[in-house]
Amino acid sequence: MTGTVHLIKLCVGTDTVEQLARWQATPRNPSAEGLHRHITRMWPKRAAEVVNGGSLYWVIRGQVLCRQRILRLDEVAGADGITRCGLVLEPTLHRTQAAQRRPFQGWRYLMPQDAPPDLPASRASDDALPDDLNRALAEIGVR
Repeated sequence: MTGTVHLIKLCVGTDTVEQLARWQATPRNPSAEGLHRHITRMWPKRAAEVVNGGSLYWVIRGQVLCRQRILRLDEVAGADGITRCGLVLEPTLHRTQAAQRRPFQGWRYLMPQDAPPDLPASRASDDALPDDLNRALAEIGVR
């Protein structure tokens, strides 16, 4: 059976999870069903593992703060004739425990054991901590 691998990507131009949610609510490159689709140039060689329960972890201002389940990968032809990869994402942004990440380009694979855990269900109804506070807590090792 195929295992699972996640992707991790910088969320450029967004300062908070709420801003990411607002940005995604505006259709730009929707799938046939109207789901958000993030277009990336490179196609994952480990595609079978990515769509086998993988998520896209978003790095916002140097911290992994949330993830979205990857439902499938679509081929998207650009106006320039280059085929790109459309990551079709579930609409729900799952908040994760804050985890620091250095800048990088494109996306990277993220092994399940290295992925930050989702915030506990018992905290799902809590008011979200401000992202600045989440980052500060992660920097000192408190999550």
